[in-house]
Amino acid sequence: MSDAPEPVPTERNRVWKTPPGVALCAEADLADPGARGFVLQIGEAYFHGFLVRKDGRVVGWVDRCPHAGFPLAVELDRYLTPDGELLLCGWHGAVFSPLSGACVGGPGMGGRLTEWPVEVVGGVVRTA
Repeated sequence: MSDAPEPVPTERNRVWKTPPGVALCAEADLADPGARGFVLQIGEAYFHGFLVRKDGRVVGWVDRCPHAGFPLAVELDRYLTPDGELLLCGWHGAVFSPLSGACVGGPGMGGRLTEWPVEVVGGVVRTA
């Protein structure tokens, strides 16, 4: 038995941007409407973001609610309201426009999600 103290867990370093050109998924893999989360390791840090496909458009958002700083989804890939019309912060009930990122109801009204630049090239969604 060792008397050495147990290591203290440390918070993972986060980054808020990604390099361009990283292939994420095929556009066809996203339902319309639909959303999917991504965690990318960049060096020693991690980026958390999600894609939304709605009305034929694909947009990306940093997975961080502007109200409290938590990720939006409480369950994996559960970003949209059941009717697919809005994004929902599962922690506090804030709702956002999926294409503009504007908070349209709940806590943080008037705030906005942070854009994650993405583009569709040849049917593949990539970071921009």
